Amino acid sequence: MSRLRYSKAHQVSNKLAVIGASGHGKVVADLAEELGFDVFFFDDAYPIKTNIEHWVIRGTFLDFLKHKTRYCGAVVAIGNAKIRESMFAKLQEFGVNTPTIQNPSAKVSQYANIGDGCVIMAGVVINAFSSIGRGCILNSNSVVEHDCKLDSFVHMCPNSTVAGSTDIGKRTWVGIGSNVRQMISVGADVLIGAGSAVVNNIPAGAIVVGVPAKERKK
Repeated sequence: MSRLRYSKAHQVSNKLAVIGASGHGKVVADLAEELGFDVFFFDDAYPIKTNIEHWVIRGTFLDFLKHKTRYCGAVVAIGNAKIRESMFAKLQEFGVNTPTIQNPSAKVSQYANIGDGCVIMAGVVINAFSSIGRGCILNSNSVVEHDCKLDSFVHMCPNSTVAGSTDIGKRTWVGIGSNVRQMISVGADVLIGAGSAVVNNIPAGAIVVGVPAKERKK
């Protein structure tokens, strides 16, 4: 577990690379600066895209890999789970530190297990004996109740909730304001639509929407 909430005084280097200059990248950069990091953006749209708000984009993802030793680590700030997984794997291959960054207002149980490379935003609750895989996004005010298992690269959108003893498969998107009932299983690569209520097991690759959530198409 590598939730970094250190001050600059505790860091060998406070230069953190943010991979992906997008809306999600902005909130990751904002959180990283709150935690005491200096943020440096890298995005494959460079050099066509040279800045995001007041932050300068320093180069492409490959440019970062060439100069990785200048940085204490990197966060992949890309919403697309398959792209995030691919870039995360490349960072691991090159031995780059992939810290989990956590907003100070998040409530994470001492008995929860959090993988590398996650982003845990303001108001998040992760309760006892839940397990969060690598590279997950837990957005503002999302809740993971006790004894849940979120596989790697899951995206919990704002105000979404997963009730106790539920499994969520790899790369699944839990839409804004949606709720998943306790003690069920949601497969990999599932898309749960905004405001949905999931009350039954969902197979891998499904798109489900509604109250109760029903499968629309593969």
